[in-house]
Amino acid sequence: MLSELAAAFIETHREEALELLKTIAQIPAPSNREERRMEFCRHWLEEMGAQGVFTDEAMNVIYPYGVTENGPVVVFMAHMDVVFPDLTPLPWKEEGGRLCCPGVGDDTANLVNILMAAKFVTENGLKPKDAGILFVCNSGEEGLGNLKGSRKICETYGSRIQAFYSFDGRMDEVISRAVGSHRFLVTARTEGGHSYGNFGRENAIQTLAKVIGDIYAIQVPKEGKTTYNVGTISGGTSVNTIAQEAHMLCEFRSDNKEGLAFMEKQFRAIFDRPGIEVQLVGERPCENLSPEAEAQREALICQAEARMERITGKRSKREPGSTDCNIPLSLGIPAVCFGTYYGDGAHTREEYVEKDSLELGYQVAFDTVLSYFQ
Repeated sequence: MLSELAAAFIETHREEALELLKTIAQIPAPSNREERRMEFCRHWLEEMGAQGVFTDEAMNVIYPYGVTENGPVVVFMAHMDVVFPDLTPLPWKEEGGRLCCPGVGDDTANLVNILMAAKFVTENGLKPKDAGILFVCNSGEEGLGNLKGSRKICETYGSRIQAFYSFDGRMDEVISRAVGSHRFLVTARTEGGHSYGNFGRENAIQTLAKVIGDIYAIQVPKEGKTTYNVGTISGGTSVNTIAQEAHMLCEFRSDNKEGLAFMEKQFRAIFDRPGIEVQLVGERPCENLSPEAEAQREALICQAEARMERITGKRSKREPGSTDCNIPLSLGIPAVCFGTYYGDGAHTREEYVEKDSLELGYQVAFDTVLSYFQ
């Protein structure tokens, strides 16, 4: 249960947290273009009294709290980037008890809870129990960010990480399996020409269409869940031109290593044809846990489920997902991902957070973080 001190902090800082959410949500932060949110979060932490805050080459904002040289650490992170390409302020509005803004839930509401929890332990001088704490506002979780922020944290701290938490998604689910993926930029090139004068020549769009047709004929494995998708396609010059070049972004996903290996073989066979160039633009691993680490991960999941049910009165569901936890789980590090708000519309411009859910989310986040403090 939350201490009276923490409960009082949540109550007295409710409006501050709401204003912080409103401010950050409007700062554009496409994956690989998170500089403005990075600078805001770093300055905010420094201004509230955090010592030793730094940014790394992956554009993570890191606040090491009670971390000793070569000592164990527990990671708490929420990602700064959103799926939207906007470089101008994102539109914010409040209506009908909803806070509406692209990216407001995924992942800004969770990011605010990382920041506010960091402020609470800093202002009250709390001491960690057995490991230092890394509060991380991380980069590159979405799309072609390719989990670069999480990768860098795991690269830097490695086996020192005892447990890894990602606040991401809603408060009604816990990510129970890591879904891996491979993502490709596929380019078709042909001689091209005039649609009438050179009729009969290979068209790059036609070539790409054949590739897409073959992808959608794949019979996925029955064990686990394996999927594929062609997400974007572009190319050609004009209606009366035989296209010389066409491009597509495609992916496959699976919640097990065997599924990934199967799809890798299928995709490579389909891509092996004249006029096709392939670039791997994203790779997310599945989990690779020892029995001991699996037991520790299961304990983290059960604790999260019990905590959210106690605070919200609702049971969360277990779901597979692709999150920042893919990286530590692939390295054998116990990790868990769950959210701290209710809402809907993630990855759409109609995304919203239910305003009344914020206080419950604060309690979930604070209770989780404070379980690692004296």
